[in-house]
Amino acid sequence: MKETAYRVLFLEDEPTIREVLTEYMLMAGYQVTTAERGESAIRLVREQDFDLAVLDICVPGADGFEVLKSIHCYRKQTAVIMLTALEDEQSQVKAFNLYADDYVIKPVSPIILLKRMETILRRTKGTFGEESGERKGLVLKEEAYCALYHGEKLPLTLSEYLLLQTLYREPERVFTREQLIMSIFNEDYIGNDRIIDAHVKNLRKKLPVPCIKTVIGVGYQFDMDAIG
Repeated sequence: MKETAYRVLFLEDEPTIREVLTEYMLMAGYQVTTAERGESAIRLVREQDFDLAVLDICVPGADGFEVLKSIHCYRKQTAVIMLTALEDEQSQVKAFNLYADDYVIKPVSPIILLKRMETILRRTKGTFGEESGERKGLVLKEEAYCALYHGEKLPLTLSEYLLLQTLYREPERVFTREQLIMSIFNEDYIGNDRIIDAHVKNLRKKLPVPCIKTVIGVGYQFDMDAIG
């Protein structure tokens, strides 16, 4: 169990998915409140504080985007993961434009979802100064495609930002160069995978802390401990 039982709002209308994922969240130590309809979720958002919301998009009544808007309006401190079967780029861009912290496509392994939740909460709950209330350390503003360190914007190119974002989202995962190329260029890049080494080299020069580790023979990994 976690020392701090984070409160999670889980919006999902499909009973089996809701029951299975809720059980995993409870076993991981989260306090979970579920909703089957968008209006119910919006009401809960207005009435209660949540550390994290996991939202399906295609639910009866108000959709997940409407709930996301409500969270941004009433509970800006609540982190949000969109969990949906919608794979199209337009839906993903819309979610990030509405300040979602992550976008996870179904079907998803419950363990992977828990890791995504843990990573998001580590960033949002572990990077606030207790006295000033301001964000400390390294923070990614996904809706603006930029990274901040102690509130100062880092001069990253789009490719450097996307590389950092990919590693930052899953700090316990080691990415191969091929996987990083796909995360940055999708299938549009044709050439040597060592282009990633050049991007990593440039990114390291711009990061104020040594948070990108080389895993010999495999690729690269984000070192969360390095950012404090």
